[in-house]
Amino acid sequence: MQTRGRSQAGFTLLELVIGILVSAIAITLLTSTLYPQADKAGETLQRMRSAELAHSILNEIWGKRFDENSGVNGGVPACGSADGVPCADDPTGPSSKNRNDFDNVSDYHGLTINSLMLNSSQRYVDRYPNFLMSVSVGYRDSSTKAQKLITVTVTTPDGEDIVYQAIRSNY
Repeated sequence: MQTRGRSQAGFTLLELVIGILVSAIAITLLTSTLYPQADKAGETLQRMRSAELAHSILNEIWGKRFDENSGVNGGVPACGSADGVPCADDPTGPSSKNRNDFDNVSDYHGLTINSLMLNSSQRYVDRYPNFLMSVSVGYRDSSTKAQKLITVTVTTPDGEDIVYQAIRSNY
């Protein structure tokens, strides 16, 4: 009787070892390149939220008049000009006005993350938990008082300070 050769299916030990080695290299590449990107995605999201917060504050400030003594909608002549009334004093601290009554750039000096949002009973911290924010307003050049420098500093939950600045002119 003749025995026929039977083909065997399966992997040899050498093939299994090579397969495990290739899998280990692939996993190492994934963990060293792709997974750290997930941390950067979180940082990017925090920076975007920081920009969103600062942009909302700056847009609001931008729509207000330059000074307490400036005319509504700019008005001619501008305060401090030869034909105009003198400009009000430098901003020295948080405005004593109700948040909804802020009507000029200087009123925003001292605004923080714990301040009320415009026309709301919510505070900025309610919308941006774990963020810090402060606003300072001062003259860009104290001798001319023609421009105010608005600085919004936002600190992300990771502790990164991001500074946003705008210049508001007296016109």
